[in-house]
Amino acid sequence: MPRVKTGVVRRRRHKKILKLAKGFYSGRRKHFRKAKEQIERSWVYAHRDRKQKKRDFRKLWIVRINAAARLNGMNYSTFMNGVHKSGIELDRKILADMAMNDATAFTAVVEASKAALAS
Repeated sequence: MPRVKTGVVRRRRHKKILKLAKGFYSGRRKHFRKAKEQIERSWVYAHRDRKQKKRDFRKLWIVRINAAARLNGMNYSTFMNGVHKSGIELDRKILADMAMNDATAFTAVVEASKAALAS
């Protein structure tokens, strides 16, 4: 019985990996083994950073809200406490956007937060 070589199958598999490695530096795009190792590592980074991106944005929103709240005479934690007590159901993403783009509306939220804390 004749021997079966893996010519077509191997070539397709290698081409698929090398196509994914396009843009990598040096042997990591030219050599199959190095490219495969780097692709697998890249998938790990991509999976991790999809989760990390959510944390990073939340941090950014908190920094922006804190800066705007301090301009209005409050710090972040007391401001958020007042927002929750006043029943305002705006999340941090919307509050951060208001802080950056609509200062008058954010000031109104700060005043509502102060009123809720005073009562």
